[in-house]
Amino acid sequence: MRKTERNMRTWREARDARDARIDAGRALAKHKLVKARDAVALLEAIIRPGDRVCLEGDNQKQADFLARCLAAVDVHRVHSLHMVQSGVVLPEHLDLFESGVAKRLDYAYSGPQASRIATMLFGGKIELGAVHTYLELFARYFIDLTPNVALIAAVSADREGNLYTGPNTEDTPTVVEATAFKDGVVIAQVNEIVEHVPRVDIPGDCVHFIVKSDKPFYVEPLFTRDPAAITESQILMAMLAIAGIYAPYQVKRLNHGIGFSTAAIELLLPTYGERLGLKGKVASHWAVNPHPTLIPAIESGWVEQIHSFGSEVGMDNYIRARPDVYFTGSDGSLRSNRALCQTAGLYACDMFIGSTLQIDLQGHSSTVTASRIAGFGGAPNMGSDARGRRHSSDPWLRAGEEADPGTPAPLRRGRKLVVQIGETFGDSHAPLFVEKLDAINLAEKIGLDLAPVMVYADDVTHIVTEEGIANLLLCRDKDEREQAIRGIAGYTDVGRGRDKKMVRTLRERGVIRRPEDLGINPLDADRSLLAARSIKDLVRWSGGLYEPPSRFRNW
Repeated sequence: MRKTERNMRTWREARDARDARIDAGRALAKHKLVKARDAVALLEAIIRPGDRVCLEGDNQKQADFLARCLAAVDVHRVHSLHMVQSGVVLPEHLDLFESGVAKRLDYAYSGPQASRIATMLFGGKIELGAVHTYLELFARYFIDLTPNVALIAAVSADREGNLYTGPNTEDTPTVVEATAFKDGVVIAQVNEIVEHVPRVDIPGDCVHFIVKSDKPFYVEPLFTRDPAAITESQILMAMLAIAGIYAPYQVKRLNHGIGFSTAAIELLLPTYGERLGLKGKVASHWAVNPHPTLIPAIESGWVEQIHSFGSEVGMDNYIRARPDVYFTGSDGSLRSNRALCQTAGLYACDMFIGSTLQIDLQGHSSTVTASRIAGFGGAPNMGSDARGRRHSSDPWLRAGEEADPGTPAPLRRGRKLVVQIGETFGDSHAPLFVEKLDAINLAEKIGLDLAPVMVYADDVTHIVTEEGIANLLLCRDKDEREQAIRGIAGYTDVGRGRDKKMVRTLRERGVIRRPEDLGINPLDADRSLLAARSIKDLVRWSGGLYEPPSRFRNW
């Protein structure tokens, strides 16, 4: 009987189901091309109730036309979808759940929709799978969250379906790989149909349908920071980071998160960093998006190489003119890849430095607050110690020795530097340091197995505020760690609860370092130190190649 059953199985059930979907869509297509007006009907023909659907929504590039089309389907025909996507960024991404088109969600980032997604989770409108890191979600595409249908975005396509993604390749290769090679259907919205694409980023045999959208897909200038908005407090923290972390550890390979504090660091490298004699010794190799605030450091000869997760609006011409620095294709445009850059940040970088919204007494950090669930993006990948790492570097070895001086060197693991930087009081005077993370309250309220912690305490090595630096690697027990954090928490409730004697002892040991301990006079933290003090200055540094988005032009 078993032999008969084995012989009767075709082993092509998933492929046959895919072919049936494609056949259903072909009635609306000319070869692979589908008119924009037929896009909703195409989705209704191909998508089945309960399908796993990846709607390409990165933290920058959006398959926005297909998102609008999916939100417009007949809910009686398409419903209860399981959305598996990097970013919940557009209103349409959540409209799907309001209408019943979608039911379950696994995602990584939801910055612009952070407040609305919190309301919908609390209200039971969304059945949450998990809030992932990017690499974690990508990995699950190949294990247990493989999409049945992927809706992606590209700049152009030829009639065979070959796609050119341009500088914002981002998640596309990973999504297509998981879907197309496991019997899923790939539908691409493109800005234009051409005879020959400038380069083949996605081969046509992986793409089943192409729709020319009504307008170019949306790209968020997420990594543009106007130097005019950088404060003297942020400049002071940048000086502390450069003198107290970059210099002693000689960090060359690194990732910067989003924020004005890290933008300040980038703009201080050609000035304050030069004064400290650090050129050629730090910040030469990067896993980072094309931050416009890195232009002065690039032009000053600090930066040797940058690999990027995505691109940045207005940087195309500058990138094209600097192929020695950026990864570019034969057409001259940037080749970004989020999965590979996340891997580079996890395993090949010696330091991550970024901001957060809350830090507790042990150093756990989270961007979740009582009213916002922003997700993680790549921060937990960048900001974690990769225990699978086996190559050494001087910063990695030094950090490992500080954390574990008792283990013999040949057996001692190194440590990635994971730095959290932020002012003791943030927007609306909300304290950075808290006794208990809002993430824990959220987990309790909606019954999550895990609180959405962005960076766990045992990964955090340093915390920088305007009060100084806490080197958590040098803390030898839980109490020392708590007091080191309290010692740089300023006048927050956490800071006022410090043990002054213990904090003084920690400072004597170098666990806490104040500005004066590093030879920094806070009065010197002046905007005159910034290599560029406006967007217009960045344009000048670029030789006119940087073309900032209109909302950043004030001249």
